[in-house]
Amino acid sequence: MQFHLFVYATMGRRHEIEAGMAGKNPALYQRTLDEIAEYARFADESGFAGFGHPEHHLQVEGFEASNEPGLLSMWIGQHTKKLRINMVGWVAPTHNPVRIAEYTATLDHMLKGRLGVGLVRGYQARWVHNFRIREELNAVGDWNRNSPDDDLNREYFKEFVEIVLKAWKEETFSYHGKHWTIPPADFVNPHQHLAYSKYGRGVDADMRIREIGIAPKPLQTPHPPLYGGFTHSLRTALFWAQYGGKPIVLASDLDFCQRVWNGYRDEAVKYGHKIEHGNEAAWGGAMICAPTMAQAQEWQKDMLWLWDEWFLPFGQSYPELLVGDPDSLCRRIDEAGKRLNFKECFLLIPQGIHDRDQILTSLDLFANKVIPHFAD
Repeated sequence: MQFHLFVYATMGRRHEIEAGMAGKNPALYQRTLDEIAEYARFADESGFAGFGHPEHHLQVEGFEASNEPGLLSMWIGQHTKKLRINMVGWVAPTHNPVRIAEYTATLDHMLKGRLGVGLVRGYQARWVHNFRIREELNAVGDWNRNSPDDDLNREYFKEFVEIVLKAWKEETFSYHGKHWTIPPADFVNPHQHLAYSKYGRGVDADMRIREIGIAPKPLQTPHPPLYGGFTHSLRTALFWAQYGGKPIVLASDLDFCQRVWNGYRDEAVKYGHKIEHGNEAAWGGAMICAPTMAQAQEWQKDMLWLWDEWFLPFGQSYPELLVGDPDSLCRRIDEAGKRLNFKECFLLIPQGIHDRDQILTSLDLFANKVIPHFAD
């Protein structure tokens, strides 16, 4: 079993965030970068498989300062040698899909094939609505589930995913959908440039551009591992089954998880994907590993405060809480593993809201007391 860490790039301890505007404090951001680098180095040397982060912007409160995901991925890559860096994930309504395909392919090279990529629909309206590339695209969540906004977002997201995959897999391509026509219809290059047709593909001798391609192609073949972000519904899991993307499910309800695993496997077959048992989805949760159960529960208070203050108002209920001493974590992961047979486990760690000693103690205990329990 592979264990991946995940941080939100939180910029303050509880008292610093409660003081207000922590996200604007340069000293706190420098400390955040330094801590993330230290935790990534530790993970790299201690048997963890990956280290991930999301994309979020405009977080003046300091809860999620992961505002330039490519740069943060490179920052983690700079301080590690083996870890996969999981950028989970690009928020589709705020990006051009061809640009993201090219960007991630380039990043995959710069990280020497250590990149994992997630694509997500976007749920934080404040920044999504300021960054979105089309006015009709809205963030989605509990407030507009199964609404026209939700349907439009899903429709756009489907095209976004298809274009990214085409760009990664094909030398040159075209795409004709409701939201994207690539290249633009009847586009003729305004000046003669014979090198396009002599040495490339997709441009006719009369300069009509019929297809485009990204350069470079990804280093990994056919592309970096693709994740479905943090998946909360069977509908989303079935969507990813069409494209071979792996959902990350952080649910404590193992009956629900079982339905996701089974549904994903059955759906993937319909689209010609042969999914090895155990690769249907990844499981995990928020993790605190302490010397004793009592200590873990005490440390949990600030993490739950973070969730109550920041994530619950977005409609995100608590994830699986992997909080306890090493033995209790082994038992719970073992229980879930026997039910679901997953091969990857994602662990949200309370970086930022906990101090370095707490985080490093937790990671050290997990690396030395939990990971060996699941070694092949």
